[in-house]
Amino acid sequence: MVLQQKAKVRIWGNATGKNSVTIITSWDNKTYKAKVKDGNWQVNIKTPTAGGPYSIILNDGDELKLENILIGEVWLCSGQSNMAMPVKGNPNQPVLGSKEILQNANQPKIRLFEVTDGISDKPLNDSRGQWNEASAETVADFSAVGYLYAKILHEKLNVPVGIIQSASGSTMIESWMSKESLRPFPDITMIDELNPTRSDKKQPSVVFNAMINQIVGFNIKGVIWYQGEQNSAQPKMYEKLLPAMVKDWRKLWDIGEFPFYYVQIAPYKYSLAGDSVPYLREAQQNAGKKIPRSGMVVSIDVGSSATVHPPDKPTISKRLANWALANDYGFKEVAYLNPEYKSLEIKDNTILVGFKNAEEGLTSYDKELLHFEIAGADKVFYPAHAKITPQGITVTSDRVVKPVAVRYAFKDLVFGNLYSKEGLPVAPFRTDNW
Repeated sequence: MVLQQKAKVRIWGNATGKNSVTIITSWDNKTYKAKVKDGNWQVNIKTPTAGGPYSIILNDGDELKLENILIGEVWLCSGQSNMAMPVKGNPNQPVLGSKEILQNANQPKIRLFEVTDGISDKPLNDSRGQWNEASAETVADFSAVGYLYAKILHEKLNVPVGIIQSASGSTMIESWMSKESLRPFPDITMIDELNPTRSDKKQPSVVFNAMINQIVGFNIKGVIWYQGEQNSAQPKMYEKLLPAMVKDWRKLWDIGEFPFYYVQIAPYKYSLAGDSVPYLREAQQNAGKKIPRSGMVVSIDVGSSATVHPPDKPTISKRLANWALANDYGFKEVAYLNPEYKSLEIKDNTILVGFKNAEEGLTSYDKELLHFEIAGADKVFYPAHAKITPQGITVTSDRVVKPVAVRYAFKDLVFGNLYSKEGLPVAPFRTDNW
């Protein structure tokens, strides 16, 4: 496995009929004593800077030796099917460049742990997963976003990286939240017992119980998150639930405000959500303003009209990694902030839109700007002509004489093509609150 470097790392377990457990760490030959209470014990051990391999000896009368332990950076990747999508892809749904990824997957200093998929009406304490060294065989079935994220960090930092995958398709955000964190939301109906005749992973807390509770406390550097498609019809609620989930996870882990980086849902014709998808993307963006040490990756340019699982996972992984490299690892030259709508100025029949995080200007790489719309006081939007200027974007339409509002890429299935000079896509936006 990989343990988080330069940290107090929690080790815990069971010891039947014993009073104490002795733990010896090979990197400093230090001995720790853990008292056994009600059959359970835990201890915090200090880890050095990145390195290894090391070993840990646990002894309650019977010795257990954990070997081939590396010290480095540990991240949790979680969410629904776009996070769970393996490097080898799904049937008829490829991952871009998967063959080359697997050809270069012999990375013994990257370690993978996949939490077994499941649901439970009660919090579970044991995990059936196991740590594996990265190889073509183990990487093939592992999260593409998670593995590629770990690989970028490993290459840039030159330290071991552990990535824990706890992701499950078709799950709601409330499935990933503890019962305690959902108490402030009376509109969410809790369940006391699962119906044995069906497996409904959309129920509140059932995935948290089965896939998060048992890894709470394993020291991590941070979390990457890709989820929201299943909640696309409830944007207002999602805007409240995402900050509540992150706050609760941080409280449970009790290691401070670890970074939380997440992906805005990609373009696709979400049949269940109708016209609410743009508002869900807006909710995701707004939620980030309420979550300290968070960052959102925009994916409006790398979706798919054919599948809810777009193939370009390498781009998503790189954008997530850029957040971590810039904010957590000191790579100040890395561009990571997407341009966002900042201001609106109306002059005659033209609207000038200003942006933040675009100090070096904008580009569409010589292509005509797409998916801008403009409306007057009647609130009817028409396709608009948009042009890049030194101040931002000017937007006009022959059909709107007195414009008052602009929208960009504010539909479920559109592909944005407006970028910062550094190549980061402008987040979908609207200037109205209609």
